[in-house]
Amino acid sequence: MCHGGPVPTTVSLPDDWPAHPDRSLSLNRMGSFDWDLVAGVMHMDEAALDVFDTLPQEYDGRPESLAQRVPHAESARLDALVSSTLKGGDDSYGAYFRIRCRDGRLRWTHTQGRVMRDRDGRPYRIIGIVRDATEELTHSAERLGLDEERRRQTSVVESTTAALAHARTVRDVIDVIGDAHGLERLGSMGMVMGLVEAGRIHLVAEGPEGSFVPGTRYTRIEENYPMSEVVRSLQPRFLDSAREFAEDYPGLWQKISYMDISAAAYLPLIAQARPIGAIGLLYQDKDGFTQDERNLLVALGSSIAQSLQRAMLLEQEHDLAEGLQQAMLPRRIPAVDGGEIAVRYRSARMGQDIGGDWYDVIPLPGGRVGAVIGDVQGHDTHAAAVMGQLRIVLRAYAAEGHSPGTVMARASVFLHELDTDRFATCTYVEADLATGVLQVVRAGHIDPLLRTRDGDCRQLSAEGGMPLGLSAEFGRLEYPVTTVELDPGETLLMCTDGLVEHPGADLDDGVRLLGDLVRSGPTDLQQLADRLCEAIDERGGDDDMALLLLRRRVEETAQGGGRLQQHVAPGDPEALVAARHMIGAAVRAWGAGERADEIELIADELIVNALMHTDGPAIVTLRVLTAPERRLRVEVEDRSSALPRRREAGDSGVSGRGLMLVDRLADAWGVESRGSGKCVWCEFQMD
Repeated sequence: MCHGGPVPTTVSLPDDWPAHPDRSLSLNRMGSFDWDLVAGVMHMDEAALDVFDTLPQEYDGRPESLAQRVPHAESARLDALVSSTLKGGDDSYGAYFRIRCRDGRLRWTHTQGRVMRDRDGRPYRIIGIVRDATEELTHSAERLGLDEERRRQTSVVESTTAALAHARTVRDVIDVIGDAHGLERLGSMGMVMGLVEAGRIHLVAEGPEGSFVPGTRYTRIEENYPMSEVVRSLQPRFLDSAREFAEDYPGLWQKISYMDISAAAYLPLIAQARPIGAIGLLYQDKDGFTQDERNLLVALGSSIAQSLQRAMLLEQEHDLAEGLQQAMLPRRIPAVDGGEIAVRYRSARMGQDIGGDWYDVIPLPGGRVGAVIGDVQGHDTHAAAVMGQLRIVLRAYAAEGHSPGTVMARASVFLHELDTDRFATCTYVEADLATGVLQVVRAGHIDPLLRTRDGDCRQLSAEGGMPLGLSAEFGRLEYPVTTVELDPGETLLMCTDGLVEHPGADLDDGVRLLGDLVRSGPTDLQQLADRLCEAIDERGGDDDMALLLLRRRVEETAQGGGRLQQHVAPGDPEALVAARHMIGAAVRAWGAGERADEIELIADELIVNALMHTDGPAIVTLRVLTAPERRLRVEVEDRSSALPRRREAGDSGVSGRGLMLVDRLADAWGVESRGSGKCVWCEFQMD
């Protein structure tokens, strides 16, 4: 049994395990350990645990339990030493290292282990001792070489390891080691690095500027290069002199001899027991490597390999997540009559830190267009998957002709019924660029911005509802519609919060900064979109971001012309309200003047009649006719072939008044058959 926890009963351990220490060890502040390499279990007696300042009940028989007591740099050095001993066939090792006590102090410790191997030379067990070496090193610092140079070397490993902890890409790792500061710490004049790819070594860092050797960008592992050798052998190669370099690698030396290299160290980069690459450090005015320097570089190579593997995995995860995200975004953006659109998506910087941001542009009947921007909660592939489903559903509801408020409500119900705990924020804009009328609906999302033709920028305050999913959960599915007009040359900007969030600043400050960027940005829509994305990169934003810009063209909105078509579903009061808003904004934009109220009233009566007396939707179309005189024509279609008849109003004074009003207020009206249904139309003279 191990102190602090039982050994798993399924593990088969040697009959004489654990080895019994001599009692005199504990009297001399020494402890013993017995490490079964096959089972991964390490017995430590109480004296050994005391050296590590660890209570018996805190230790569970696994070496990993001691990780909190050993600083990362020391742990990397020990791991490299033990690994080298096991692979190199040696039968013992010894090392001084530091542990961190409970009170935070660092204490020197010494360990010595004997490796036991089977008949085939495979290691299966290590028996050894650990002891407190603080007093010994205090009185024997000079003898043990723990002078200023040793402390400097330890500091090099610690500072380099600390810098590598922040590396998130392969390029980051190269920059930490290869920049002037990193090379100065190592005392090197240049660094080369290669990664193993499909049986070859790909050179990713070339050494000092101008030192690239032609033909070495990709080299085979079996070739006679120092990096190839360390990858094959998994052992470091130290070249103590220019002569040794020239004799062992004459082909390479012939091409780099002008660099006056006096020594070089090539280290394999090993992660999870397999080589992922190699690094070479080149020196001038250096006469060989001491054993301490070799230990230092081996430990450094282990730390670099761990950071490099982490960076490679992050990049792979990022590529996978970004590919999933891009596959779920629209493949192409449709052309829009009377307008111009620019969209951008910028993924998060690294790893699976990618989420559910999306944009969409939806062609709608009557030349209108739906513009969507949204963000599913979370930053992972699940958020991206939910986004894909929500985007498709919202597109379908919009294409069916529902009002913007109804589109949002139905999308919220869908998300609530989906087997997920995610919610989403969203803004949906239904735009008629012929009239410039925009219907804006928000579901917990940030307000859009409007850039005027003269370059000014302001926030469009649109009354909003709860985020999608939450509104259905709490039974608050009301999504009010805000109607605004987009003048020719004006631009609507919709984005997710990745564009406005700044470290240490609140959202309002971010919106103000975005407004400043839009004001000072280029007038070209695509260039403006690019500039906004560049601004995120400049400030180092880590969130993903979606952006949609919609501009109403000037040349295609001649004064006095226009066309509007609106689909009004039966049993949808919000759709009727939205249609009324659209009609009112359109007739005023087209210059109906004093007749605007009459036109709104007649259009409303015809729509209500179509909904009351038929089972299907009503489709209202408004357009301006310019010959022989300028007129505004209102058409309301339904699916019933029964013709309307004029009759006197009922006792309420309301029922039956529709056609009477049309006859009295319109300059002309009539009924036409349209397929299996009909169309009631009327026309109004305009000044």
